[in-house]
Amino acid sequence: MSSKGVVWITGASSGIGLSLAKRYLYNGYRVIVSARHKGELAPLLEQNDELTFIPFDVSDNTQIESVRETLLSHTDHLDCVILNAGTCEYFEIDSPDWDMMQRIMSVNYLGLVHCVETCLPLLRKAANPHIVGVSSQAVQAAFTKTQAYGASKAAIRYFLSSLRIDLKKENIDVTCILPGFVDTPLTQKNTFPMPFLMPAEQAAARIERAIERRPYEYAFPKRLSVMLWLGRHFPKLWSALTAPKE
Repeated sequence: MSSKGVVWITGASSGIGLSLAKRYLYNGYRVIVSARHKGELAPLLEQNDELTFIPFDVSDNTQIESVRETLLSHTDHLDCVILNAGTCEYFEIDSPDWDMMQRIMSVNYLGLVHCVETCLPLLRKAANPHIVGVSSQAVQAAFTKTQAYGASKAAIRYFLSSLRIDLKKENIDVTCILPGFVDTPLTQKNTFPMPFLMPAEQAAARIERAIERRPYEYAFPKRLSVMLWLGRHFPKLWSALTAPKE
């Protein structure tokens, strides 16, 4: 087992999760990755003995016990978990798909909750455990058509903030990551401008550095944070600027 520790990363089949897995492997960690399917992980798994894949549909709470048992078959503890699994759909008010709300919350918010339930016993066995959850800068100010996505990411942020308070007595750190627009298979489907878009590798590097500092929260890039701060504090202007045109 690597002396640097054991990291579990969800949503690791592409994008930020895959890039994080590569970085932690390079830096000498024992890395366990989960996703519904191997996806782009397949070549990496063939090349690295320090990488383990455990399939997990985070929206399915019936898998919690079996995934925990599989984790225990590979390690007796987890030093860090990076809960990154998520999806995105856009809500059309003129032809609403109300079931979307349930789908997005099941994957993004409840999926993260299921992961915490799965891994908390293993974190409690580590010397200096750390829970990292990936939310979004979308929680900083409202965007059109993101009712489901934004609400799920806001729920993650609040859940992690409250969890941090309750786990303080156990010395388990909790960090919430709020990325801006990152070039991933999800965002590649977007047809609207994405200010300050950055490659997944660059986002992963920033997240890894932030995890080392163990902040309560880390939002990036700062230019987007400033823009959204203005949107949050001047909501009428923000709404006028971002509302769909007729």
